[in-house]
Amino acid sequence: MKTQRRDFIRSLSAGTGMFFMDPITIYDREAEQKAFEINKDVYKKKKLETDFLIAGGGMSGVCAAIAAARNGSKVVLIHNRSRLGGNASSEIRMHISGASALQQVWRETGILEELVLTEAVENPQRSYEMWDFVIYNKVVSEENITLLLDTTFYDLEVAGDEIKTITAICSQTEELFEIKAKFFADCTGDGTLGARAGADFMRGREATSQWGESLAVEKADLNTMGNSLLFTSSKHDKKMPYTPPSWARKYTTKDFVHRKITQWEYGYWWLELGGLEDIVGDGQKIRHDLLATLFGVWDYIKNSGNHPESENWALSWVGMIPGKRESRRLTGDYIMKQDDIQNPKMFPDRVAYGGWPLDDHPPEGMNSTGIAPFRSIKLAGPYSIPFRSLYSKNIKNLLMAGRNVSVSHVALSSTRVMATCAAMGQAMGTAVAYCNKNNILPSTLGNQEQHISKLQQLLLRQDQSLLGVQNQDEKDLAKSAKTTASSSTKDGAAANVIDGINRNIKDGKTHQWQAEMKNGEAWIELQWDKPARMNHIQLSFDTGLNRFLRISPEDSVYKNQVRGPQTETVSDYTIEIKSKGKPPKTIKIQNNFLRLARHDFEATEADSIRITIQKTHGDPLAKIFEVRCYLD
Repeated sequence: MKTQRRDFIRSLSAGTGMFFMDPITIYDREAEQKAFEINKDVYKKKKLETDFLIAGGGMSGVCAAIAAARNGSKVVLIHNRSRLGGNASSEIRMHISGASALQQVWRETGILEELVLTEAVENPQRSYEMWDFVIYNKVVSEENITLLLDTTFYDLEVAGDEIKTITAICSQTEELFEIKAKFFADCTGDGTLGARAGADFMRGREATSQWGESLAVEKADLNTMGNSLLFTSSKHDKKMPYTPPSWARKYTTKDFVHRKITQWEYGYWWLELGGLEDIVGDGQKIRHDLLATLFGVWDYIKNSGNHPESENWALSWVGMIPGKRESRRLTGDYIMKQDDIQNPKMFPDRVAYGGWPLDDHPPEGMNSTGIAPFRSIKLAGPYSIPFRSLYSKNIKNLLMAGRNVSVSHVALSSTRVMATCAAMGQAMGTAVAYCNKNNILPSTLGNQEQHISKLQQLLLRQDQSLLGVQNQDEKDLAKSAKTTASSSTKDGAAANVIDGINRNIKDGKTHQWQAEMKNGEAWIELQWDKPARMNHIQLSFDTGLNRFLRISPEDSVYKNQVRGPQTETVSDYTIEIKSKGKPPKTIKIQNNFLRLARHDFEATEADSIRITIQKTHGDPLAKIFEVRCYLD
C-alpha cells in the first residue's frame, strides 16, 4: 500500500528530529486545484482612470507623456506597437529631422534633446533596437506613466462636446481597457481618435483660393503625400547575388533621373506611394506596392549593371511598416498656413517652433518617376507654433500633437517632421498638466494671456526654447543674484547665466559664461544680499546646438555628429551651497552629458552658490548657458 503524503511527512519528522508544521496549515488542496484551472476569460475587461490619456507612442506622444508626468499629471500612454518611437523606431527607421536643417542654433531641446543625447552616449554601436530601448526606459522610469504597448484604441464615449472614456484592446494580453480621463490627446498621426470623437478635421490639399497660399494647388483634392518603406544593406566579403520576387516592379535607368542612387546602405525616402489612394483605408495595398517598389529598386541596383560596386552588398533589413507623412489634420482654434512658415509671426500663444523647409511631395510618388520626388523651399529662420493649433476647436478636452495638428497641407510640409512633432508634444503635455492643476480647458489656456505666459515660462524652465521669450520666472531666485567668476572670456561674462537666454541666438551676444580651465578648473558664483531659501538648482550646458544629432543607418550622416558626450558639454563639476556659519552643502557630479542638469536637495538658506567645473568632454573652455535656483 502506498504511503500517504501526510503520514510520510509525519514519519520523516519523527525519525529525523526535524520539525514540520502540520501539512494542513501549509497545504490547501482546493487552492491548488483552482490554481491549475484553465482561465476561460478571454479579453478580460479592465477599467482605468487617469488625468490624461494619450493615444500614440511616436515622438510626439512620448514627449507629451513625459512632460505631463513630470509636471504632476497621471498619464496612460497607449501605443499599438511593441516599440515606442513611431516613424523613428527600429520598425520604420526614419531620421528625426527638424530645425537643425537651418544649420543655426535651433536644434530642438527639452525632452527630445535629453533622448538624443542619451542615445548618443548609451548606443555607440548605433543599434536602432537600442534607440527603442532608450525611449522605453525614459517612459517606464516615470512613475506617473502607465504604458500599455500593443494596445489599440478602437472606440470611445462622447457626451456633448467632451470625451468621457475610450476603449482599447491589447491583443498580446487579451485585455480590453476602458479608460476614463479628464483630457485626451490624439498622437496617432492619422487623427484616428479625433475623427472617432467627431472632431472637425481636414484632409487632402486645399486650393490656393482658400487661404491665398501660393504653393497650394489650383483645385482642392483629397490627395496627400505618400508613405515610404525603408531598407538597409550590408557589405560582405564575397559576391551576394540577388533574385527579386516575381511581383517586384521593374525599373530602368530613366526612372532614376530625379532619384539619385549614390549609396545603398540605407534607402530611400523617395520610395514613396499612396498619395493618390486612401492613405489609411488602402494601407494593406500600399504596403505591398511599396515592397514591390523596394525590391524592384534593389533589383535595379544589383542587376542593371549600372552599379557594379554593389556586387558584395545584400539587404540586411526591410521595413514592413510604412512611414507616413500625411493623413487627417484635426482643426484647432487656429490653422497654420504657408505665410506663418515663410513670414513667421510671434504668436502670443507660441509654445514650440519649427524650421524644416516647406518640403512637399507629389502624391504620385514612384508611380510617376518622370517628375521630381519633392519640392523643397528653404527657410531663413525658425517659425513659432501656437498652442491654439494643438487642441480641437469643437471637442473641448481633446488635444493633438504630431503631423495631425491644425495646419494646412502646405504648412504640414514643414511641421510634419519628428523633431518639430516632439516639441509640439512636450508643449501639449505640459499644457495639459497646467490645465489639470488650474482646472481650466485648453481653449481657456490658449486664449488668455495670463495663463499662456505662465505656460511659456514653465516650458522655458524645462528647456523647451521659445522664439523671443526670455526667462522672466518670478520664482527663479538666481535672477536676483550677483555673479562673479574665477575668470571669463571677452564675450562670456559671468552675468550671462542670468540674462534669460539659454542658447546663442543671432543677436551679436554670447549668452553663456565661458572661462579658461586654469589649473584644471574654473568657477562661477551667485551671491544674494539676503539669504535665499532653495531646494532646487538647475544648470543648462552647451551641447553644440548648431549640429545635427540623430541615429541613422547611413554612415555619411555621422560626419558632422559627435557620437558620445558632446565636446562642449561640462562633464565633472561641484556645486557648493554656502550659508554663513555653516559648512557648505556639496553636490558632486561626474560624467554628465545632458544639457539640462537638475539637482534637488533638502531646503536650505543660501548666501551664495559656487559651481566649479573640473572637466569638460574636450572643450578647452568651461561653458554654462544658464543657472536657475528655486524653492519648490
